[in-house]
Amino acid sequence: MASRQRIGTIGTKVLSSLILALGVVIVVRTVAAGGGPLSVGVLLGVVFVAIGAARLYLVNRRPA
Repeated sequence: MASRQRIGTIGTKVLSSLILALGVVIVVRTVAAGGGPLSVGVLLGVVFVAIGAARLYLVNRRPA
């Protein structure tokens, strides 16, 4: 049986990956709809990608 800490770590990785993927989808959808580089969708998508990537980096950097 997995420990609570391991379950939490796996949950963090899954949710961070989903946030990152959602950011990519937002950027792609906005650009496909004709949005420019400074449109709200692109900026919001980039923020989601940055948050998801930062969380993944930090959870993988932490010693086991």
